[in-house]
Amino acid sequence: MRPLDWIVLLGTLGFIVSYGVWKTRGSKNIEGYLKGDNSMKWWTIGLSVMATQASAITFLSTPGQAYEDGMRFVQFYFGLPIAMVIISITIIPIFYRLNVYTAYEFLENRFDLKTRSLAALLFLVQRGLAAGITIYAPAIILSTMLGWSLTVTILIIGVLVVLYTVSGGSKAVSVTQKQQMAVMMGGMIIAGFMVVSYLPDNVSFGEAVAVAGKMGKMNVVDFSFNWDDRYNFWSGITGGLFLALSYFGTDQSQVARYLGGKSVGESRLGLLFNGLLKIPMQFLILFIGVMVFVFYQFNQPPVFFNEVAKSKVYATPYAEDLRRLEGEYTTAFGQKQEAVHGLIAAMKAEDDAAVTVAQGKVDALTTITMEVREEVKEIIRQATPEAEIKDTDYVFISFVMKYLPAGLVGLLLAVIFSAAMSSSSSELNALASTTVVDIYKRSMNQKGSDKHYLDASRFFTVLWGAIAILFATFASQLDNLIEAVNIVGSIFYGTILGIFLVAFYVRYIRGNAVFIAAVLAEMVVLYCHYYTDIAFLWFNVIGCACVVLFGFIIQALIGGRNIKK
Repeated sequence: MRPLDWIVLLGTLGFIVSYGVWKTRGSKNIEGYLKGDNSMKWWTIGLSVMATQASAITFLSTPGQAYEDGMRFVQFYFGLPIAMVIISITIIPIFYRLNVYTAYEFLENRFDLKTRSLAALLFLVQRGLAAGITIYAPAIILSTMLGWSLTVTILIIGVLVVLYTVSGGSKAVSVTQKQQMAVMMGGMIIAGFMVVSYLPDNVSFGEAVAVAGKMGKMNVVDFSFNWDDRYNFWSGITGGLFLALSYFGTDQSQVARYLGGKSVGESRLGLLFNGLLKIPMQFLILFIGVMVFVFYQFNQPPVFFNEVAKSKVYATPYAEDLRRLEGEYTTAFGQKQEAVHGLIAAMKAEDDAAVTVAQGKVDALTTITMEVREEVKEIIRQATPEAEIKDTDYVFISFVMKYLPAGLVGLLLAVIFSAAMSSSSSELNALASTTVVDIYKRSMNQKGSDKHYLDASRFFTVLWGAIAILFATFASQLDNLIEAVNIVGSIFYGTILGIFLVAFYVRYIRGNAVFIAAVLAEMVVLYCHYYTDIAFLWFNVIGCACVVLFGFIIQALIGGRNIKK
């Protein structure tokens, strides 16, 4: 990186961390540390909710997802606005009325301690794993870019996040996320304008979008129904709805964001704000990835985007094989580049027959380049077995590092690090609050002072930070990071949501029945994950439905209709 990039990157991150520590200094009690003294306005809540979900993985992996698979990932979010309305109407008033610190306190009031503890433990497992992935995502960038040890890089990022989270608690998380969202969205919008400006002079924006459509990247909505298809309208509007209900309604990393609101009204407005803006934000990020794809139809992309991993092959006996494949790739790309220009000329001439012929040539040559890329991946796998073969997560950062001017590279890296800090800090704060309130204070030490629980919250923030850092060192074995996070969540969220839906809406089912039902439902989801090809979004529906169904059956078998008040 150039000096200006370092100034922009370090200046941005330094300001955000310092501002968070200064603005929230002096948390004196657990109320202020875990709930921010209920002082948050709706716009702070809305931005904080968005920033919590928009991890570094969103800005690092999502453009690569679009580059490889097109726009269809946006369907994942189709159920989210509906979920925001449901949560705002039904769940937020209950949490405020009970004056809870965590979502899981409500479950003991409705059921019993073991059900509360089970839901809390399921959350701790899945969110602890996800926190590791969100720390790992930016670490692979910096370690690859600077040639640093990945473990050392993960440690640096993790410590940076823990620093201001421990200092200011929930309020520090929410306050800093406003600045982080400004950096994130501003940086991505600038990147979008830059990639469009880099297109050839004879290719208009509309023609670029048309080329993307002809090459299968503008697949925004797919109404075909397929259980095995991860992203279509039906999986998004149903599985995505259940996932959003569970994430925003029962995941403490999100619940904590709106429990700190000044009132029910402020919290509702904050969630609705998120529901209105989330799909457009994801559409924009995916569209930037599609434009990067179009850019690389006129400028030869790397045969493998993780250049560091590829360069190691040159020191092995496979070097000549790699050079041969690179030559084949260059030849095929040159032919494809000519075919793409031919496609644009046919579209300008509005000659449908010529468009069909040109599109056939482009598709055939695209297949050839993809086959060469797969051969290169196999060479890399054989030459360096420890290398990460999936290079989708490197697509966007490779473009940024190679083509953006000085200053903008630092800004885009600041975007990615800001996203990592925002989501990781929310996760660590939620993990600590759940551990203290639902496990430690409730079942291990009920007689501690307020200062004792405040110190315990800080201790568990550090502890979960250490666990997340440890798990991050194993995250390189995952494929696409944006999918990995959602898969981990989907394995657990359905069961947790089922418990809460029963608690809110099915008064017939009691504690023992819902506890057994939840254990059985989680076993069903794990079976589906490991032994079937069902798309992961459906795990949220399956887990939730199994809790409700099994709950009715078990309650009927064990009898009794008295409800715990």
